[in-house]
Amino acid sequence: MTACGNKRSRKWRIRVAPEEIRNVIIDILTDIAPDEDLTSLKDEIDFREQLELDSMDFLDIVMELRKRYSVNVPEEDYPQLASMASTVTYLTPKMVDCVAS
Repeated sequence: MTACGNKRSRKWRIRVAPEEIRNVIIDILTDIAPDEDLTSLKDEIDFREQLELDSMDFLDIVMELRKRYSVNVPEEDYPQLASMASTVTYLTPKMVDCVAS
């Protein structure tokens, strides 16, 4: 299991690179929608326009982020997870101090 935290006692902060965050999202999408072809996923286009995801699938993405990386996404921020590009932008400052546990 992996967890991210905002430990204020650390002098140096370790941020997860955007490419790694993209890979995290691809892994989660692979688990949620195993029949989808993710190789041609376009970063700027909404997931729902490219993939057959329903609202429960979207909530599964949010839950997996919390379970795997301790990243909480408040409901009012859900629209920021619409596309790969917006998701990576949103998660970059949140996925700090990630360590395998």
